Amino acid sequence: LNVSPFNKANVSFGTLFTLFRHGVKISGRGRGGKSCAKAKTQSASAGLQFPVGHVYPLQRKGNYAECVGAGASVYLAAGLDYLDAEVLELAGNAARDNEKIRIIPRLLQLVICNNQELTKLLGGVTITRGGVLPNIYAVLLPQRD
Repeated sequence: LNVSPFNKANVSFGTLFTLFRHGVKISGRGRGGKSCAKAKTQSASAGLQFPVGHVYPLQRKGNYAECVGAGASVYLAAGLDYLDAEVLELAGNAARDNEKIRIIPRLLQLVICNNQELTKLLGGVTITRGGVLPNIYAVLLPQRD
């Protein structure tokens, strides 16, 4: 059924609804028109999970420099993506070792404190509900004879 703008007045609403429901194109470019390419995000183009589009305005607002290049936000997002993957992998391994299903803040705290590089990077960060590392000073332990 050819439905053009000129004879739409002769077609009932039910017919149009049925055509639309079955995927018949009612208006648009007609036959064989070029379809637009699907938009691709900057993160998808770079193969990242971290949102490059969210990092860029934060860099501009942060007053780090007068101008922020487009590649700088991609580079920063890639670094954050790597750091995130590293911490989550270690936390996932710790959760599996402790027979837990979920990664909880306590596991993140233990992972960060037990890894020397992560401790150096995130040593001053307070993780809410993370707790403390178990530590008993040797002086307080009972002496063995």
